Amino acid sequence: MLAAISYTPLVRIQLGPLAISPHGIMAALGIVAGASLLRRAARERGIDEATIGALIMRAVVGGILGARFFYVLNHPSEFASPLEWLRVWEGGLTLLGGIAGAVLAGLPLIRRQGLRVFQVLDAAVPGLALGIAIGRLGDLAIADHLGKPTSFALGYRCPPVADVGQTVGSPCPPGAVVHLTALYDLVGALLVFGLLVWLGRRPRWEGHLTLTFTVGYGLVRLVEDVFRTDKRLLLGLDANQLTAAVAVAVAIPLFLLLRHHARAPAAT
Repeated sequence: MLAAISYTPLVRIQLGPLAISPHGIMAALGIVAGASLLRRAARERGIDEATIGALIMRAVVGGILGARFFYVLNHPSEFASPLEWLRVWEGGLTLLGGIAGAVLAGLPLIRRQGLRVFQVLDAAVPGLALGIAIGRLGDLAIADHLGKPTSFALGYRCPPVADVGQTVGSPCPPGAVVHLTALYDLVGALLVFGLLVWLGRRPRWEGHLTLTFTVGYGLVRLVEDVFRTDKRLLLGLDANQLTAAVAVAVAIPLFLLLRHHARAPAAT
């Protein structure tokens, strides 16, 4: 082992009687940054300001509900009663569930306003990728999503006292070096964001950016979760990988189909 990343996680920031998590702070900043990019891109696509604001509010609420729903669905043994499902402030959210929840929450308004789904999603995905990257800074701050033991130079050395929720964000063998999967996700999301910004420099057919994000970030999660310790459900894959695999499997042929139609000459 050549090196290992070592730092003391900042799990809570105490402000008098209040304890604030850096995880929550960075997640909120990610939402604000993503919403800012969405507003600008949506205006360029002819979506009025009132509709943009309503879509953002629906996406935030739907994202939280979706993230919690999929977490509870995948970790039922962690909850003693259904009432504990509602304790979102105690942690337990899934990113891919949040994305699904945000999209589903916005669909009724998109249809009611006569907008096209890809018209809206193409405006949203660059900000989504940036928001994911910013949110992962919070995961790094609290040392969350720590993975399997490793000798990789960028592995994270667990603190001497690894008390989940107090000194570290997720289970971690004291003194061991493990995969810092939040860092991998941060890098992957930034690469996807950069690709989307580059592609968005000139007009593209509707759905191009959305499907590029789906395939790009889906592949990031398929690779990244190999190093996580989450429960394997099917074919050695965890819930996030299964979700990502389905998304990629649908997005690739749809991408090719839409690209073909975009390039086909108009009928005369």
